[in-house]
Amino acid sequence: QLQASGGGLVQPGGSLRLSCAASGGISKFNIMGWYRHPLGKQREFVATITRGGTTLYLDSVEGRFTITRDNTKDTVDLQMDKLKPEDTAVYYCNAITMMREHYWGQGTQVTVSS
Repeated sequence: QLQASGGGLVQPGGSLRLSCAASGGISKFNIMGWYRHPLGKQREFVATITRGGTTLYLDSVEGRFTITRDNTKDTVDLQMDKLKPEDTAVYYCNAITMMREHYWGQGTQVTVSS
């Protein structure tokens, strides 16, 4: 139901934009966001955005990443700027309904390397 796209290989300091599309629309999701799973580490929260537009970021990405929600396109995007090697991970889109049901998209690989 959630389809993530936009990963790839980028040099340090570069930018990537991830997009998460919901086939059934995003209106039923109260909170949407992105998590990442670095190789050999635990999955971690990256950013979330509520239905009302309130955002929350992992401290290490604050000021570099921007999460947006487009209710007309039914997408949630993550603009990632000033990327660092430590941002390398598989990124997952997540959505939570008002009934607290969790949905996950497939992962998309982001590699930051020179």
